[in-house]
Amino acid sequence: MRSSPPNLLWIVTTQWRAAACGYAGDGNAASPAVDALAAAGVDYTQAVTPHPFGPFARAALLTGVASPANGVRDYFDPLPVNARTIAHELNEWGYHTAYFGKWHLAPRERDEPLVGEAHARMVVPPERRGGFQFWEGFEGGFLLNDPWLHGTRLPEPVKFDGYQSDVLANRAAEYLRSQAGPWFAVVSLEAPHPPYAAPAAGATPVLPASIALTPNVPRGGAVEVRARQELAGYYAHLAATDAAIGQLVAALPADTTIVFTSVHGDMHGAHGLFRKGWPHEESVRVPLIVRRPDETARRDEAAVSLLDLPAMMRSWARGEAWSGNPSVAMISMPSVVALPDQCDREWRGVRTRDRKLVLNADGSPWLAIDLTADPHEQHNLAATCRDDPRFAPLVQMLI
Repeated sequence: MRSSPPNLLWIVTTQWRAAACGYAGDGNAASPAVDALAAAGVDYTQAVTPHPFGPFARAALLTGVASPANGVRDYFDPLPVNARTIAHELNEWGYHTAYFGKWHLAPRERDEPLVGEAHARMVVPPERRGGFQFWEGFEGGFLLNDPWLHGTRLPEPVKFDGYQSDVLANRAAEYLRSQAGPWFAVVSLEAPHPPYAAPAAGATPVLPASIALTPNVPRGGAVEVRARQELAGYYAHLAATDAAIGQLVAALPADTTIVFTSVHGDMHGAHGLFRKGWPHEESVRVPLIVRRPDETARRDEAAVSLLDLPAMMRSWARGEAWSGNPSVAMISMPSVVALPDQCDREWRGVRTRDRKLVLNADGSPWLAIDLTADPHEQHNLAATCRDDPRFAPLVQMLI
């Protein structure tokens, strides 16, 4: 390890899909802070989440191990107490490790309401905090405003007035400025997750009729109406959270290595579907930007997964560039989450920079997409994929 290891920051959002950024060409999105990170960093344009659902993805990105091997198979499964995370490893390397915000990896009561103060005020015990030396957050609750926080310096939950992204960004910045380093911190933001109609720190939703929809959103019916209404709120929360991210980045040393990403996306009416868990691009492809002071800004089309983040961290902590250049990324949903709108089946798949193959739990093909020719996934080639030279090698990887 070099004599002055870099400070490392992950900014992890929820439900921010890869295409929903100004730098990615989305005219609906006001994201100047994230756009600035992309302009100064490495934009992994083909990055995916290994599992397009919160607990599974969070467990995977912290451990570098896919679900269910990391111990999280069901939506209510907690991260095992003995799970080894990147925080444990960096603690051993002399880093101070800190976590702020949404956790969603502790044991939860199945009969408690998912939305509201029950999960927001639930205390996550120290042994359940993934090895982070400092921890200040909340289990869940989906309270985008006036969050409850507890942890290392807050033994009991305390309610903080304000927009959740602002509260977390400000408290993280204040704490990290007081640390001599080296430190590794995760700032886990819930937005732009539903409820989309919740106030978004003064950001005014655009008119639903003005939202530019992608070609794969069915027109002229209830799906379009719902998609436009939800997207209006979604982009307001995206803009408000982008502003909080900008404040956080500006408050930290300019040589901090910064990762910006999201645990999954949201369908928003594409293919007539909503929410996540689905294997479509709107659900599995996520933004992934890395800004490092000694790395040239560029676009990178490698098949990167959030599972690669721990390996990236090890390289950066040693003062080295990450040398991985994966050609395939594995994606899956290890179980069905019995909540409205979510994916209705287990599946496993593989994605390259230009192809995607997804199998049902019984091994039958569900999706086979040529992403170069069909980026909106409107032509499913699953019926002939076993004999198609573009997909046959991927089939063999999955069976």
